[in-house]
Amino acid sequence: MTIPEAQAPLPAPHSHSEIPAIELRGLTKVFGNTVAVAGINLIIPKGSFFGVVGPNGAGKTTSLNMATGLLIPDRGTALINGVDIWADPAQAKPMLGIMPDGLRLFDRLSGPALVTYFGMLRGLSKAEAEERATSLVNVLGLAEAGNKLVVDYSAGMTKKISLACALVHNPDILVLDEPFEAVDPISAATIREILNNFVSKGGTVILSSHVMETVQKLCSHVAIFSHGRVLAAGTTEQVAAGQDLDTRFAELVGGVKSTEGLEWLRH
Repeated sequence: MTIPEAQAPLPAPHSHSEIPAIELRGLTKVFGNTVAVAGINLIIPKGSFFGVVGPNGAGKTTSLNMATGLLIPDRGTALINGVDIWADPAQAKPMLGIMPDGLRLFDRLSGPALVTYFGMLRGLSKAEAEERATSLVNVLGLAEAGNKLVVDYSAGMTKKISLACALVHNPDILVLDEPFEAVDPISAATIREILNNFVSKGGTVILSSHVMETVQKLCSHVAIFSHGRVLAAGTTEQVAAGQDLDTRFAELVGGVKSTEGLEWLRH
């Protein structure tokens, strides 16, 4: 299949003071005959709480995986604080804290040991990694699990320990895929507070989610994906265009499908 051209002209280079947290330039990925990401350009400002939304198969996860060095693009560039993640991964990757959906963890470790291990991978001393791991495990409500192996964690506990692994080295940018999925309401409130504090102190959060209410409540900026393209991007207020985000999303992507033909589904 022919690889599609970028959606729009590439943005002009930025001065140092304007360098975005993440910039995607002509990012493209094709799987067989399926164009997963069709040459997108996207700028994520520093210090923003940026929501990435779209229907299943819209290209959100593929785009974020390419942006964070987990998947090689067929074409295009991903810049992390101005650093090309594929040309200079050693400089770019430490600036990121990543919580991908479905990534296999070293789950034969206990939660605290896993977070400590991730901290040491990012260059922390063992003592500092252990101290930070203990703090994160306590705040995220995982202390009671003790030395229980991560393989035996519930889905919600696994989400929380994955977040701890992303946070332990105090990155500049957090990229989180469905961080609230399967998490109980009390833990979700704690996570929201952690992320809001992170942004208030100059960090950048990129949040991929299907829950429009969460995105509208938390995010200062948003991008709507569909069929491997970005349909709209900007501040949440700009993208919502005077509507709630659910309505605007349906308007751009397509409304609720008719249930005609399921009349038999009744008692």
